[in-house]
Amino acid sequence: MCGTCGCSTPERRTVAVDVHDAILAANDREAAHNREHFLATGTLAVNVMGSPGSGKTALLEATAAALGGRRSIAAMSGDLHTERDAERLRAAGIPAAGITTGSACHLDAEMVHEALHHQLHGRPAELLFIENVGNLVCPAVFDLGQTCNVVALAVTEGEDKPLKYPVIFQRADLVLLTKIDLLPHLDGVDVETVRRHLDQVAPGTPLLPLSAKTGAGIGAWIEWIEKRRRALLRPARVARRALSVSS
Repeated sequence: MCGTCGCSTPERRTVAVDVHDAILAANDREAAHNREHFLATGTLAVNVMGSPGSGKTALLEATAAALGGRRSIAAMSGDLHTERDAERLRAAGIPAAGITTGSACHLDAEMVHEALHHQLHGRPAELLFIENVGNLVCPAVFDLGQTCNVVALAVTEGEDKPLKYPVIFQRADLVLLTKIDLLPHLDGVDVETVRRHLDQVAPGTPLLPLSAKTGAGIGAWIEWIEKRRRALLRPARVARRALSVSS
């Protein structure tokens, strides 16, 4: 599928390790640059990952509605083709950049940088949501310069996804169990089983069940975002306080 990370064919998977390392090294340099920008503007950059149909776009729509304009928000949405998700976000009142990757099954730091400066024009926002390409494998490998990683896992995907795709869950700061309004219609899907499987591969990673449709759990999600934003801003406040004392 992907022409950049080497996951498309058996032949591509045998590409020399030093070439793959060079790709990641260049990406990491760009990610560091993005991270400096986000820190300078006080932007909480949230990398939202998950399978196609896991509810990432609906989550961001519900987030904007719940915040009700209390925070400035921007977003970028990645897909192989079309800007359908970005259009949905704009309709929800979120300035959004659409990133079409062609054959790449993930976003990389350069794509984020280009979207930030050429589509969002570098405008600072308190919250930036980076909706990654729908995939439970490749997005976990590429640093974008984000502040934190969030994985959306829909109840319809089954209880065993953390066991089958451990890396992306190990990289997550939070896992959102989405579409819980569908639980009464699913036979044998148990939230506690999902939690147990998550604990096996990523001990201590919080699991937050929610529904973008009914609003259940959205308040707790907003609280988590606000807590992460306060943690982001705290070092800047400490630095300013130390400067004022020294002067």
